[in-house]
Amino acid sequence: MLLGRRKVKIETDRLTLRPPVHSDYRTWAALRHESSDFLIPWEPAWAKDHLTRKSFTNRVYWAQRSINNGHAVPLFLVRRQDDALLGAITLDNIRRGPSLAGTLGYWIGQNYTRQGYMREAIEAVVHHAFVQMGLSRIEAACLPENLASRGVLEKSGFKYEGVAQSYLQIDGRWRTHVLYAALRNDRRGRTLAGQS
Repeated sequence: MLLGRRKVKIETDRLTLRPPVHSDYRTWAALRHESSDFLIPWEPAWAKDHLTRKSFTNRVYWAQRSINNGHAVPLFLVRRQDDALLGAITLDNIRRGPSLAGTLGYWIGQNYTRQGYMREAIEAVVHHAFVQMGLSRIEAACLPENLASRGVLEKSGFKYEGVAQSYLQIDGRWRTHVLYAALRNDRRGRTLAGQS
C-alpha cells in the first residue's frame, strides 16, 4: 500500500487481487447475473438496481474512498492466465487503536468454486492485513449451513469462535451466523494464515 492515494494490488500464484475499476462493469454484472441462484441464498438481499451500471459506479467510488481512508480493502479476484473475473473479497470494518482488526467477506462465481481460488485469495489478504497493514485479528462470519464457506475459512487457518444470533439480514431475513477469526499471533493451535 502506498501513502497518499493508496493503491493495493496483491499477487498470488494464480490471481491478481485488485480494486474494482469502471471497466469491470460488464464482466462483473454478467458474473453476478449468471451466478445469482448460487449467491442469493448466502448474501444480503440484492437491491432492485444491484446489477445496474449506476450501482456499480457507486461501488467503484466506495472502494476508492474506503482504501484511501483505510476503512476497507475491496478487491476483485482476477485470474492472471486469462484476466477472468472470478469473484471478490473485502477486508472491511477495519479498526485501529487497541483493536487492530477487520472483517472479511467474499463471494465467487459459481463456475469457479472448488478450485482453490478463494482459499488462495483469503490467505493472501490475511497475510497482507497482518504484514502490510499491521492488523492483529481478522474476523469472518457465515451461515451455519454454508459448509463450503466454513471449509474454506478453516483450511485458511481461521478458528471457530462461536455463534451470533440474528447477525445479518440474508436474503431478506435476520439470520444467525457462525463466527471465525484468524489471529496474527495465534496461540489457539497451528495456523498458516499470515505466516511468511
